Amino acid sequence: MNIENITQPFIKKFPGDFSGNLMQRNTPKVLFSTVAPAGFDHPQLIAFNEKLSEEIGLGTFEEKDLNFLVGSQLPDHVKTYATAYAGHQFGNWAGQLGDGRAILAGEITNDSREKNEIQWKGAGATPYSRHADGRAVLRSSVREYLMSEAMFHLGVPTTRALSLAFTGEEVVRDMMYNGNPELEKGAVVIRTAESFLRFGHFELMSAQQEYKTLQDLADFAIENYFKEITSEGEQKYRDFFENVCRRTADLMVEWYRVGFVHGVMNTDNMSVLGLTIDYGPYSMMDEYNLNFTPNTTDLPGRRYAFGKQGQVSQWNLWQLANALHPLIKDEKFLEEILNDYGSYFWESHDRMLCRKFGFDQLLTNDEKFFTSWQGLMQDLQFDYTLFFSQLEKYDNNADLKKQFENVSYTFLNDGDIAKLQDFIESYHSRLERNIISKDKSLELMSKTNPKFILRNYLLYQCIEEINEGKTEMLGQLTQALENPYEELYPEFSVKRPSGYDGISGCSMLSCSS
Repeated sequence: MNIENITQPFIKKFPGDFSGNLMQRNTPKVLFSTVAPAGFDHPQLIAFNEKLSEEIGLGTFEEKDLNFLVGSQLPDHVKTYATAYAGHQFGNWAGQLGDGRAILAGEITNDSREKNEIQWKGAGATPYSRHADGRAVLRSSVREYLMSEAMFHLGVPTTRALSLAFTGEEVVRDMMYNGNPELEKGAVVIRTAESFLRFGHFELMSAQQEYKTLQDLADFAIENYFKEITSEGEQKYRDFFENVCRRTADLMVEWYRVGFVHGVMNTDNMSVLGLTIDYGPYSMMDEYNLNFTPNTTDLPGRRYAFGKQGQVSQWNLWQLANALHPLIKDEKFLEEILNDYGSYFWESHDRMLCRKFGFDQLLTNDEKFFTSWQGLMQDLQFDYTLFFSQLEKYDNNADLKKQFENVSYTFLNDGDIAKLQDFIESYHSRLERNIISKDKSLELMSKTNPKFILRNYLLYQCIEEINEGKTEMLGQLTQALENPYEELYPEFSVKRPSGYDGISGCSMLSCSS
């Protein structure tokens, strides 16, 4: 691997704490602290993403590179660091936060001059670990490695995963925060992204009134990651905020398209580049439920439930607007952009739903149709992904109940079938208003609706197997997630088996998951 080509423009540009002190503390007026990874003597590689390594410019993996993948025996020129940021967590200001389990190696540039940051997750404590050890366990590492790649292949903007390795250590974790800590196998993931800049980086500098650093940070982001912005002066910061809003809305629509629930949409978990970041207590949607949250910490309020993600993203953008106000200094502009956010989001959302149903355009009465469909989905407990797969295969001459009973999580009685029949009739009536042919409509559906999603119960099974030293399922899931619009493994494209209902790590997860 070409680790000698790693550079570190961030720590050359911004104020930081170069002491290397790992004591967990506030580090005011800086954006990072240099830290050394813990280092692990007996690592074991579980998975390596060769395509991604080549793509970002790191090249091929050799056995000697294993130490780098867990943060051990680093070359002298790589000065590792963790960044400081702030954030609102569950709606409340949390003050200074930071990379508690993440340590950055720096940036790699490929032959096309595309930049990617490289970051270990689980390689040891930082000043921002908040009384934790900075390690990660196997289950959370497998979930991050597989899900970030699954989202990429679904076409959703996301961070990505380069490698997954055992550290050779065991780590104590209380998985559900219920007073039952256990020893678990430790692991490290390397994840990559064009940038890991978060809303929280801007919030921290603004809250500390470090306005020169705030401006430098915005200039850095614009110059490196927003090439479409060519304006100058205060206008470029207006364009920056408007662009972040647009990317965020587009990301939320993609989450709704594939049925992804993040679970912990704090402002420190929001990327200014519009990427899905920080895969913790997430879930792909099984039975359709707008009120579903996979995060035990989000109960009972369900702030981050599936149906609230668009609303919460707008709330988070209000906090970013407050942070950028010293640069923009125009309350009316910020209010207009944020008010327009809702209109843009909902129009984009409804156009996305049109594609899922095979409609070639958004019509006036479609909102009423979508509302009726949502009610049907929740009342009949249909599986979100499988419902659309079955809708593509619908046969007007076949028994309706037999076609849909295997995509519902409840028994469908005669009244339910009558509701479904009414919906199918209204759907076909709406399809008749298409300009495109039926074949083109089905093609649109097949490109929009995945046949495979990485469900929590599949991840649970895979983690159990890896714990036992088996990797067959890991390989199968990797193949399936790389081809989500095909059905490579039909046994994976079924609704969640009832035996996994209520199992920790399947239905509900904690922030430590």
